[in-house]
Amino acid sequence: AKLSNGWCSLKPNEERPCLAVHMWIDKNGRTLRHQFVRGLMKSHARLTYNQVQAAVDGTLDNLTAPLFETVIKPLYCAYDALSRERLDREPLDLDLPEKKIVLDKEGKVQEVQARLRLDSHKLVEEFMIAANVAAAVTLEKEKQPCLYRIHDEPPAKNLESYRNFIKGIGYKLSKGQVLMPRNFNQILRQAKDDDFYEAISQMTLRSQSQATYTGNNVGHFGLALRKYCHFTSPIRRYADLIVHRAIISGLKFGAGALSKDPINTDEIGTHLSVTERRA
Repeated sequence: AKLSNGWCSLKPNEERPCLAVHMWIDKNGRTLRHQFVRGLMKSHARLTYNQVQAAVDGTLDNLTAPLFETVIKPLYCAYDALSRERLDREPLDLDLPEKKIVLDKEGKVQEVQARLRLDSHKLVEEFMIAANVAAAVTLEKEKQPCLYRIHDEPPAKNLESYRNFIKGIGYKLSKGQVLMPRNFNQILRQAKDDDFYEAISQMTLRSQSQATYTGNNVGHFGLALRKYCHFTSPIRRYADLIVHRAIISGLKFGAGALSKDPINTDEIGTHLSVTERRA
């Protein structure tokens, strides 16, 4: 609690030590270069997703008004560029809103609501993905061990079940070709106005492989990325902490580096994948 609510909690106008990455992208969202740094960051305000989205939609408040032109607007411009790159890459596009469970005073479930997914949520996701890719690229360049976050192609038995299911309601997933996320997206687009759309979305999700951690990179099928690891949440994920330590080692940033003893990323990855699933 002391760590999560103290040193690892971003409090307005208080400096916090961090490992960060500066990224330069072009108008189409392609990364031109990036640079990891170790330093201090100072948060100017603690904003909610709803607050930021409201500001972009035209409703400013005391916190967002001073930051709109210098911070919020440029962030959304960069997000627009990253969105263009995403459209070009075309990762798996599953529209399955998260559910919010509403409890009454006695702690019993009152109702289940769909969480709103705002552009402010998507913006943060796109920046995190870009940083995660930069981390994997840097570790390979510096010849450091990397705990990749991989997502393999859908298993054959899952695909067979999926094909049989969608065939029964008038859709077809072609055989005899290298499958890409866009093949699934095409079916989802065709079924957008179909009564079975939610069922097809759920079956598309269930047909996929489990995402896991490993030292052996096979890429991330769902995100349509060749190099991907988790860098952005070291307080919550041990995988990210290993990546931070490896970056510190590779870039010779000083204290907090990996141990000089070799680490078995496959063994660690297997353990973390199992504990993640259990949790």
